[in-house]
Amino acid sequence: MLSERIYQFRRKSGLSQEQLAEKVGVSRQAISKWESGASTPELEKLLELSKCFNITLDELVKEETVNRGANEIPQKAEPPKPPKVIELKVGIVLCLAGAICLILLGIMIVFSPSAAEQFHDASMITLNGSGVILILCILSMVIGLIFILRKK
Repeated sequence: MLSERIYQFRRKSGLSQEQLAEKVGVSRQAISKWESGASTPELEKLLELSKCFNITLDELVKEETVNRGANEIPQKAEPPKPPKVIELKVGIVLCLAGAICLILLGIMIVFSPSAAEQFHDASMITLNGSGVILILCILSMVIGLIFILRKK
């Protein structure tokens, strides 16, 4: 209730009814009536109260902000970066890395068949070296595409 909120903010501000009355420009009895719920302040006086308590008018009249301190200034919370944005960036990097590796592998096979043959011979896996690289590049691109196209 508004009456309770006026009382709470006045107490948090460390003001007596008389001190608050002087700041707002009303009598001490008016403050007492507001706090008891016997009467309600006019809009002008509500604005003066909000200035006096260093809060917004919404904070004064709405129930949901009752636990905030009288001298706290509302802070704008910076929204956390959504995981979708991070996944999108990871996906793009993986796709680009896979594509670049495939291009380099193709260039190596076309322009230097002897280097490609040495690469095949050096591989310890039953697939030849080019096959392993080819699979890793394609796998990187597929994982990247999954990250990019994944819906949340």
